[in-house]
Amino acid sequence: DVDFWDAKGQTPLFPRIFGHEASGIVESVGEGVEGLEVGDHVLPVFTGECGDCAHCKFEESNMCDLLRINTDRGVMLSDGKTRFSINGTPINHFLGTSTFSEYTVIHSGCLAKTNPLAPLDIVCILSCGISTGLGATLNVAKPKKGSSVAIFGLGAVGLAAAEGARICGASRIIGVDRNPKRFEEAKKFGVNEFVNPKDHDKPVQEVIAEMTNGGADRSIECTGYINAMISAFECVHDGWGVAVLVGVPNKDAVFMTKPINVLNERTLKGTFFGNYKPRTDLPLVVEMYMSKKLEVEKFITHRVPFSEINKAFDYMTKGEGLRCIVSMEE
Repeated sequence: DVDFWDAKGQTPLFPRIFGHEASGIVESVGEGVEGLEVGDHVLPVFTGECGDCAHCKFEESNMCDLLRINTDRGVMLSDGKTRFSINGTPINHFLGTSTFSEYTVIHSGCLAKTNPLAPLDIVCILSCGISTGLGATLNVAKPKKGSSVAIFGLGAVGLAAAEGARICGASRIIGVDRNPKRFEEAKKFGVNEFVNPKDHDKPVQEVIAEMTNGGADRSIECTGYINAMISAFECVHDGWGVAVLVGVPNKDAVFMTKPINVLNERTLKGTFFGNYKPRTDLPLVVEMYMSKKLEVEKFITHRVPFSEINKAFDYMTKGEGLRCIVSMEE
């Protein structure tokens, strides 16, 4: 949200209501909407699942043609108009969600109906970053039990990827980050070895290859920095290594590696929202939490009332927390 608020490298569109990671309760349902009723507990998602396009019908894709993320659109798809205004002046939507609001209007294809027993003030963080990192491991990297996994970037998304590696039974989860202050917190998520690239006079991929007798079995890149992406690919073992890119780079960044790294049977994959189809798969992620297979509370480091939302932004920009819950009810 801050990237678009600052409009650095993004298309400025103001005024608009930000917010895209949330939970809520359906207050009313528009004409023609199926599968949702007043009172349903839902997770709004910045991307959607129309159920009808080629991507939605293809089992391995979650890149819905109709509802795929659109950072420039500030209106509803049905009529090209906004549902927010002040004194008659339209206010734009953001990512189809605009959740920094007591009430919002969302396309039904961008709402995942969840277990009503799941606490909304906890599972709300599954609607974006945590699911992205978790799915990158569970759905795309798919490490085997006892394998080694290198995680580049130990923010919330990277730690969610580590949580996925823990669930898969990886024996070595190697955290790579330039901020050593993150290492202690990462131990809660199963990370048991750490590498700070600044501590070495050689490329970090070479450090990891030496640590793992030739390379990690899997790697997951969660920073968006192109050099980290290249390192994540080149650090996996030849013959079977798989690297998964999660972080979003600058649109002009170029990925460069020697073709022999691919010919030697390393695999490079990318993922969007952890390869989860929002309406189909997010309810299952919530059930992972409800069955205690997935630990979610440890991602929540702060809570503030909506009137103090700027504190939440301060925690984030200063790197002082993982997820801060903003409550509309206080």
